[in-house]
Amino acid sequence: MLFWHGGMPINRNIFRISFLIAVVFTAAVCFFVFPGKEHKSPRASYVKNYVQILFIGDTMFDRGVRYYAQKNGGNDFIFEKIDKVLKDNDLVVANLEGPITGNKSVSSGTIPGSNNNYLFTFDPSWAKTLFDNNIKIVDLGNNHILNFGRDGLAQTKDYLDGAGVGYFGAADYPKSTSTEIGGIKITFVSYNEFSELGAELEQKSVLEEIEKAKGFSDVVIVFCHWGAEYVGPDQAMRNLGRQFIDAGAGLVIGSHSHVIGPMETYKEKRIYYSLGNFIFDQYFSEDVRRSLGIIVKINKKTKEFQFQEKNFYMNSNGQTIEKTYRK
Repeated sequence: MLFWHGGMPINRNIFRISFLIAVVFTAAVCFFVFPGKEHKSPRASYVKNYVQILFIGDTMFDRGVRYYAQKNGGNDFIFEKIDKVLKDNDLVVANLEGPITGNKSVSSGTIPGSNNNYLFTFDPSWAKTLFDNNIKIVDLGNNHILNFGRDGLAQTKDYLDGAGVGYFGAADYPKSTSTEIGGIKITFVSYNEFSELGAELEQKSVLEEIEKAKGFSDVVIVFCHWGAEYVGPDQAMRNLGRQFIDAGAGLVIGSHSHVIGPMETYKEKRIYYSLGNFIFDQYFSEDVRRSLGIIVKINKKTKEFQFQEKNFYMNSNGQTIEKTYRK
């Protein structure tokens, strides 16, 4: 039987087949473009009302850490037990305790206490490893960043730039770095007690940087490399940390002592004097093996902070693990 459409005769069977094809095609499109509830990810309609940043302590990839990585198939071995913890955050910020260069290691195999034992350089592959493990901003303001001179620093910047890892606190510039996450503008400022400027000029420079950053940032966080090794803060450190808060910092994070330091609340702001070692080849005591990670949740609307502490522990095979221990 024929019927007419637009003045042309069309066979009814052909029409039926064409109609069915159209229906099936439409259903398929709707399925993939507008999937039913059972196909949605549980988080698909969930939007976080906060930004989550994890701060970790001293991170070093030479000497024993280099040895264990090479022995066990590469860099990923070192992060194998903690990669998920790192990737569960919007960003991880660490102290990078030395330069990334193409130079040969001079500290590997040396005797503790010898001169070369404290000269660090990290293989260029570590820049990508940092990025892959969500450590996308590092503080370069420490006493080891110039172990291979200005050339070592220049190489470090090049490798970090190539891997997409941000940095701040370098011996020359920049003193700070800013990023925007979830609509929150965050500026990280470095204080390096061991800067070539000397302590007085370094402190003045950091206070000026905080003041400047306040003008265009929702949050200013100071990452400090300060104090003496293996001991807690003295009164001068406490006074300086409070000065940074008075100047406008919303949080102060410390490193360098290789052991966990105390936390102080000052004017409703927190100062963590030291997070201890995160990845390092120091295993001579429980204190140097233990590390503190600080998760900071910043409310997108109020910019208020909530804190969660993570306990890490350095195994003697080079790996860092998450571990609960008595304080």
